Amino acid sequence: MSERTPTVEALERAAAPRQLVLALDHAISYAREDFLEGPSNEKALALIERWPDWPSRLIALIGPEGAGKSHLAAIWAAASGARVIAAKRLGDSDLPSALATGALVVEDIDTPDLDERALFHLINLAREEGADVLFTARLSPPSLNVGIRDLQSRLRMLPVIELEAPDDALLRALIVKLAADRQLAVDEALVNYVVNRVERSFTGVHRAVAQLDEEALRRHRPVTRALAAELFRAT
Repeated sequence: MSERTPTVEALERAAAPRQLVLALDHAISYAREDFLEGPSNEKALALIERWPDWPSRLIALIGPEGAGKSHLAAIWAAASGARVIAAKRLGDSDLPSALATGALVVEDIDTPDLDERALFHLINLAREEGADVLFTARLSPPSLNVGIRDLQSRLRMLPVIELEAPDDALLRALIVKLAADRQLAVDEALVNYVVNRVERSFTGVHRAVAQLDEEALRRHRPVTRALAAELFRAT
């Protein structure tokens, strides 16, 4: 047989279809039943569920990235009929229309792209119309560096409810839930390893479980602590 003549095995490998790892969209659910409760978020959740019996119509929900602000805001929006808008889009928005339902979520008011005049106008308009507004941010509104003095004064008056970073128990519960959503079997050793190696936030855990799932599919392997060690040992 010539050296250039392919073997039977080579022909079979070339003819065999290549298995692709599909990037399936495992969308994050913001439903109330999918919110995991713990000491870090119990006060914020209690406030959200107290609506419309709030201490103020305008409230700020603050906490670190991945602490659950958007999930709580979505729970409240579903209950109140609130529209949701990113703070950086306020300057391009029709503010009366945004408040049309009498409730509004404004996310990330600590964005560097904040239109201060639009936010100032929104706060005044919400007060005039008796609308409920939930603001989210990583930083406390009174600490924001804004140039409009009257806006700064209004931000200082906002009642603040704070989310803390999730504790280990909550992160472990989230890993188990996300794995179950993806039909992955995980054991305690794997869960503990991941909690101690990845970013300690809801966002970090979501990313880690997605990475494990995709790598297991690519390698045709189960999701195990050994696989997690290969992926996250350098983190």
